[in-house]
Amino acid sequence: MRVTRLLPAAAAVLALAGCGSGGETKSVPPAATGSLESLAAEVKCKPNMQTDADEIRQAICTNGDGKFILATFATDRGQREWINDAKDYGGYYLVGRKWVAVGDDGVVKALRGTLGGDVEIGVDHHAHHG
Repeated sequence: MRVTRLLPAAAAVLALAGCGSGGETKSVPPAATGSLESLAAEVKCKPNMQTDADEIRQAICTNGDGKFILATFATDRGQREWINDAKDYGGYYLVGRKWVAVGDDGVVKALRGTLGGDVEIGVDHHAHHG
């Protein structure tokens, strides 16, 4: 199964998430590591598994900060390819070692306060139609 087939699910969550309140994080801890379940437990969400494959595990999560996609990857290369393709859908990406959380700006900032990681921003194509 190609990882790019999973991107529409991430796009759907971004559409459902809407705009966040955009709370600022005060300090950023070292990037978390671990399984999808352990990362989800750190941010107090029960993952709703969407994909459970060798190369990617992906779930929809909801916690007090909002709704987001949480995905873990078997390889760094698989993760980078997924992120590069997903960025075409816009959104905000919190990136750690072999994991990514995708949501609106406020959710990603809140998650970063717990999980650490680096924020990457997708391309907004809404301004390019016409």
